[in-house]
Amino acid sequence: MVHSINYAKQFAFIDQVYVSTDCKEIKVVAIKAGAKVIDRPEVLSGDFEPTVTALKHVIEGLDNTIETIILLQPTNPLRPNNLLSDAYTLYINKNYNSLFTVSRNYNKFGKIDKGLFKPYNYKIGQRSQDLEPLYFENGLLYITKVEHILNHKIITEDALPMEVNHPFATIDIDTQDDFDYAEYLYNKHINE
Repeated sequence: MVHSINYAKQFAFIDQVYVSTDCKEIKVVAIKAGAKVIDRPEVLSGDFEPTVTALKHVIEGLDNTIETIILLQPTNPLRPNNLLSDAYTLYINKNYNSLFTVSRNYNKFGKIDKGLFKPYNYKIGQRSQDLEPLYFENGLLYITKVEHILNHKIITEDALPMEVNHPFATIDIDTQDDFDYAEYLYNKHINE
């Protein structure tokens, strides 16, 4: 979480960094890192609650002059240095309703149906270099106009998918192995 807070604080176009949580320990760490904390009610917390409800709760507790929300998820703590400034410039200059980051997929996917493997995005024998481009939402950042979040959307139908093909885009921390991989990439990047 502190990586995301520190990342956000370096950009002049971000007026304030907020953390929404129902956890006392997270609250202490967030405040120490320089964020303002919005106490999230238990009813809006938990593994199955969508992020947009927490964002709506934050917005409803602030003044109504905020036009744009930038979401930096703590489970995706590492981002290329210029990513947010580049994304925000695109978002502002093209007047998008929302922007989110995606990365190109280079894997061959398939389904197992009745014990048999059925290719999804390729034909058996096809080289991975020849796959039709598919992308995945990598979670590095989201920028959305407040009015759309209040209508329960972080990614609008006309959102700009900003392609980011950087090793940091593969990090999404849900397990200890994910954390270890993030720590490895962080140390590798810092030492370069």
